[in-house]
Amino acid sequence: MKKLKIEYEDKTILIVDKPYKKLTIASGNSDNSLYREVREYLNKKNEKCFIVHRLDYETSGLVLFAKTEKVKLSMQEKWDEVERLYYAVVHGKLQDGVLENYLSETKTLLTYVSNKNVGKYAKLDYKVLSTKNDKSLVSIKLYTGRKNQIRVQFANINHPIVGDKKYGIKDGASRMYLHAFKLKFIHPIDKKEICIEEDIPVDFKKICGINN
Repeated sequence: MKKLKIEYEDKTILIVDKPYKKLTIASGNSDNSLYREVREYLNKKNEKCFIVHRLDYETSGLVLFAKTEKVKLSMQEKWDEVERLYYAVVHGKLQDGVLENYLSETKTLLTYVSNKNVGKYAKLDYKVLSTKNDKSLVSIKLYTGRKNQIRVQFANINHPIVGDKKYGIKDGASRMYLHAFKLKFIHPIDKKEICIEEDIPVDFKKICGINN
């Protein structure tokens, strides 16, 4: 088991970096989820563990945990007020933009773009940071938190995320290039602003030909 990459910790919250190809939470004796690792870490300090949100199995990046149920519920109630940014590498060349759709889910748990009569509203905006070899590195800001939202909305405009086997194309990529790099919010207890931000992952830079 790799050592937890802790990005922030205080008496009531903990933010860690989740590797790709790791479940945020799972069940069973063979559970090797991030939640289990965090819970074991906090148990050693006689602290409790409550999960606030999740990232997809193949998505890496920042995940927030609470140490009390009160803090967990407070963060979840105001989750849409949390500034959440992602890096992604997508196929093709595109311009900065905003994506607004309504998303629904099939009986086989696939998310798809539908209409406002049956779907849930989903919004994000994105900025193109670099384009090379018919791939673009983008920075994405989420305004809603729908299941597989980023993956589905970019696939819908024919710019699927590189390595996305569920909604994208067969491209032979070694991973899905989606990383949650920023969380910014008002601390639920002391009311101070918390802003945790990570650099562009090295493998994201490499696939886009960025040298620094």
